[in-house]
Amino acid sequence: MNSKSFLALLVVGSLLTVLAADPPKSAVVHIPREKVDASFAANSQLLATNNFKIITARRTGPGEVEIHDEDTDIFYVLEGSATFITGGKVVAPKASGPGETRAKEILGGEERHLMKGDILIIPNRVPHWFKEVNGPFLYYIVKVKQ
Repeated sequence: MNSKSFLALLVVGSLLTVLAADPPKSAVVHIPREKVDASFAANSQLLATNNFKIITARRTGPGEVEIHDEDTDIFYVLEGSATFITGGKVVAPKASGPGETRAKEILGGEERHLMKGDILIIPNRVPHWFKEVNGPFLYYIVKVKQ
């Protein structure tokens, strides 16, 4: 199974879990390309339910360290490459909202080189950080509540 198929199954499975609790007239969700393209241009949330969110993200540089108390992040890389750090020791953490922490950097941790086609699953409470980003880096984020 290729990475696109895996992501599609993951999203469909998540949707079915949510829709089973309160099924609409149709369980099918179609997001037209134009809306997806506009979401990438705005770096915005594409879909939100009670249990998960789908976000389109565009990065051109590194970011802050993130730690989510409740969300597991699932990334699917569409374009570009990046050096990504998980785990390790968080430097200068600060609360940025309910259940959310940001920090300046991570010392130690596990370094990964992300590129087109990669999928990365980051469990809740695991520090993660885009240390370097090469070119425009486009990716989907599926945030699943734990």
